[in-house]
Amino acid sequence: MNYLGIDYGHRRIGLAYADGALGVAVPIPAAVEPTLNGRLEHIGLEIKRRKIDKIVIGYPYNMDGSVGEKAREVDEFVEILTERFGLEVDRADERLSSFQAESDYFAMNSKPKKSLSARLKHRKSGDIDSRAIALVLGEYLISKGGEK
Repeated sequence: MNYLGIDYGHRRIGLAYADGALGVAVPIPAAVEPTLNGRLEHIGLEIKRRKIDKIVIGYPYNMDGSVGEKAREVDEFVEILTERFGLEVDRADERLSSFQAESDYFAMNSKPKKSLSARLKHRKSGDIDSRAIALVLGEYLISKGGEK
């Protein structure tokens, strides 16, 4: 089974791909087109090219586990995905994934103090969003125990 991980945002949608048989999730280029329709077209191309069977979307629970406004926005986006692509969409807890992805990303670079402009550049490109959803998708695959 092939999975597409999605980290929904108003301006950027982070994406990750996983082959369930391998159990490894990798970030892929984020959907950063200027319109929602453009971002959805980007997602559609990835679904087709990678022969996606299921979508896993990061679900932003509050730290206490409750559902807030951002989670309701994701629910609305899930409806759009389901209608447009006809695939099953699972929600996966994404609490602190962006923080972890950004920390990991900048820890890997040799320069310990990245400039603010460099950090903003990576945010705008969607790199951090795609890395964050790759972490979430990887955890999702582990929780499912791989394909049988």
